[in-house]
Amino acid sequence: MPQVRFLGHSCITITEGEHKLVIDPFLTDNPQATVKADELDVNYVLITHGHSDHVGDGIAIAKRTGATVIANFELANMCAKEGCNIHPMHIGGRFDFDFGSVKLTIAHHGGGYGEDASRYTGPPVGFLVTIGGKVIYHPGDTGLFYDMKLIGDLHKIDLAFLPIGDNFTMGVDDAVKAAEFLQAKKVVPFHYGTWPIIDSKPEDFAAKVTGSEVVILKPGDTLEV
Repeated sequence: MPQVRFLGHSCITITEGEHKLVIDPFLTDNPQATVKADELDVNYVLITHGHSDHVGDGIAIAKRTGATVIANFELANMCAKEGCNIHPMHIGGRFDFDFGSVKLTIAHHGGGYGEDASRYTGPPVGFLVTIGGKVIYHPGDTGLFYDMKLIGDLHKIDLAFLPIGDNFTMGVDDAVKAAEFLQAKKVVPFHYGTWPIIDSKPEDFAAKVTGSEVVILKPGDTLEV
């Protein structure tokens, strides 16, 4: 059974046997982070988009560990120029890796890199990760979109993470509708509480969701999928 560990903001690790993945490893300068970037040992670094709170320490981790960066074509090539091993993909594409598979989905957000987010890194994406026979959905930063229903119809999702922080992403009520569309067995709220501007309450989200089990994880908590 794969294990998921929440490391704060939108950063999660997925571990199954010898396979170790991290998604959006924003740890340095993350007030929620429970581990340091140099403590992570992974095989793959998945990055949803170019914003600094999602690329985070991804390039440094990939260079130190030799991990492969999985991202959209533009962002992956930027990471390659920084010395990373990469596997570029794009929206709608799926690829089989040694741990399972990854499929990229749309996300409605931005994606520039750098202090002012002005360096083009392609569109934001979400990830459908299949590992150990389980399907895990990490949508990245996104607003609500109706194709989430299609994603739920086409994939039997065991665990979905959903941003609830509002302002930059979905808020609680839109995330509740997203959970309804996705029909995942378990749903974990994230991307909230890192800073006051996204200080939504996960308990409000949990109270409104029906049809899925809501699991509220604190940074550092682990969940078996």
